Amino acid sequence: MDLVEALRRGDGGFLLFGLTPPKASASGEDVARIADLTLERLRTADPDGVVLYDITDEGDRNDVERPFPFLPTVDPAQFLADHLRGWDKPAVVYRSVGKYPEAELRRWMRDQPADRVVSTLVGAASSASVGLTSLARAYDVQREEHPGLLAGGVVIPERHTNRGDEHVRMLDKQARGCAFFVSQVLYDANAAKTLVSDYRDGCDARGVAPRPLVFTVSVCGSTRTLDFLTWLGVQVPRWVRGDLLRAQDTLVASTEHAAAVAADVVAYCRRLDVPVGLAVESVSSRRTEIEAAVDLAADLRALLDG
Repeated sequence: MDLVEALRRGDGGFLLFGLTPPKASASGEDVARIADLTLERLRTADPDGVVLYDITDEGDRNDVERPFPFLPTVDPAQFLADHLRGWDKPAVVYRSVGKYPEAELRRWMRDQPADRVVSTLVGAASSASVGLTSLARAYDVQREEHPGLLAGGVVIPERHTNRGDEHVRMLDKQARGCAFFVSQVLYDANAAKTLVSDYRDGCDARGVAPRPLVFTVSVCGSTRTLDFLTWLGVQVPRWVRGDLLRAQDTLVASTEHAAAVAADVVAYCRRLDVPVGLAVESVSSRRTEIEAAVDLAADLRALLDG
């Protein structure tokens, strides 16, 4: 599948694999080694595209102490250009737009090959700090500077559970040119299905076609990783948390749950004729969790092809 063309047409059925670039403090030798491991894992998972996250310190969004310390990472666009040259499929590069002056965003957008790179534009973690460029302005810049470059946005089913207006945010982003949506890590299928239902109705009311929704699933191999997911805002239902904590092997149990969530939301989206794709990521840097995520991606490929 050509991911870029699928997104341009508004089709689903694709698989992505998400990863965080190496720490900015890593030596050049370590970055090269991590890149080689990344390419090897990508070849095993065989996704239609790789997702490269742009990490920011979200401390102003959450007063609770971060389970893992925030450490800056290599810029995802730089990691792709300098170290993943062996990757021959498209990349979805996140841009946390508040980190960048408008002129820098313009330069980056202008230089991207629209047949190989798409972007996911991410706004500030909280309304208290918009940053150097607002999300609304970033979509304007993308249209002005490189209209052929596809830009996506983030969708948060948990926010819809709490506020009930996430589908309106999606429709407003879509009106600005947002071509697809990627969720944060999802552990609650019901939250996603409620969002999809309201989004489908909202699209019908406005007379627009729904854009592809990419639901992200992840594995969890330890209590610390589970706490980090919660800190990030991921709603892990209490019964799921209990199952994971009781399990003899938390990693196996979380992998089974992630696969079940993916199957549930894919079936529901297909029933409502909403284009859907999946992304797999590991929020932990532990090798066992990353390898479990690779195995999960291979399993979900069969789900999407079915």
